[in-house]
Amino acid sequence: MIYYIFYQLIFERGGGANAQSYFIKALNVFQYVTFRTAYATVTALLISLVFGGRVIRKLRDLNVGQEIRAEGPQGHMAKRGTPTMGGVLIIGAVLISTLLWARLSNLYVWIIMISTALFAVVGFLDDYAKVARRQSLGLTGKQKLAAQFLIAAGVWATLYFFASDTYTWNLSVPFFKLTDITGVTNIGPWLYLPFIMLVLLGSSNAVNLTDGLDGLAISVTFIAMVTLTAFTYVSGDKRWADILFIEHRREVGELTVFCGAMAGASLGFLWYNAPPADVFMGDVGSLAIGGAMGTIGILTKQEFILVLVGGVFVMEAISVMLQVSFFKMTKRHTGTGRRLFKMTPLHHHFEVIDPPWKESKIVFRFLILAILFALLSLSTLKLR
Repeated sequence: MIYYIFYQLIFERGGGANAQSYFIKALNVFQYVTFRTAYATVTALLISLVFGGRVIRKLRDLNVGQEIRAEGPQGHMAKRGTPTMGGVLIIGAVLISTLLWARLSNLYVWIIMISTALFAVVGFLDDYAKVARRQSLGLTGKQKLAAQFLIAAGVWATLYFFASDTYTWNLSVPFFKLTDITGVTNIGPWLYLPFIMLVLLGSSNAVNLTDGLDGLAISVTFIAMVTLTAFTYVSGDKRWADILFIEHRREVGELTVFCGAMAGASLGFLWYNAPPADVFMGDVGSLAIGGAMGTIGILTKQEFILVLVGGVFVMEAISVMLQVSFFKMTKRHTGTGRRLFKMTPLHHHFEVIDPPWKESKIVFRFLILAILFALLSLSTLKLR
């Protein structure tokens, strides 16, 4: 919206670079995605900070409190009743900021915004069910998976029917140069459909599993989104794409604005979610953030790199899968199920070991791991 007002409406119609007014000439900066990304980040951050307190008070007035699982760490019982569904603040800040600063004629901008919003709706329904029933279980697993499958299918259908001229059905493999040009990894749209479903379901649920300690999921999200901002920018800029031997996709450059907005909103939410948390993001936040990350990976052809960018999220998800698989396998063979970890997701394991780690120590150590994963993923841009 701001792009159209200040660049197309005022700058271009006012004479552009040949205008007599220095003010009009200065508006040329609005065409640059780096400028708009920076201000989208600041805008989302300020929205989160300014409206965070009001959102928390409203959630308290509505008695939207967190329910704690009885089988979880006992120390978490003190958090019962803390306002949840704070993810509406994150997603609201991101969508408003993106609408203000992105070029809305770009189809990919609408794909990422609608995908994120739909994942947020699924999370909202799940949170609402928990609050209404006053228990920690919301929608059933099958209901959530069905909704996520439908969103993933919608993303694929939009790309297939409306973006076939710009989207290629190939896999970009880290550490290998220009595999899309050689056609080695071109799997076609129909094989890409289950792949998109796998990426979106995996990323959304991985973030959801990580959201269990004050400040953990949102701080890791901030690191991951800053990293994705870099990947999105170099993919959309031909000069950097040529230098780094990665696929240039001009249309994804505008997604940098969305990534910056998500990073800013995450940092603003962390102000209120830092331990001890004043508010939790809930599934409305975690499912939407994970869905956004997965969609960004799909649109920028960086699906595999998400495993590194979101390494902490992947660790958390794998710990749950290993725990369940090992328990079922040992129960089938010995009659008594055994566990690999004291408790999952992984962050809970460190809460109940002897001696236990303090919650803040777990958050900071996982944050250090997130930074290391981010640096490793960025190194793949050059190591090809």
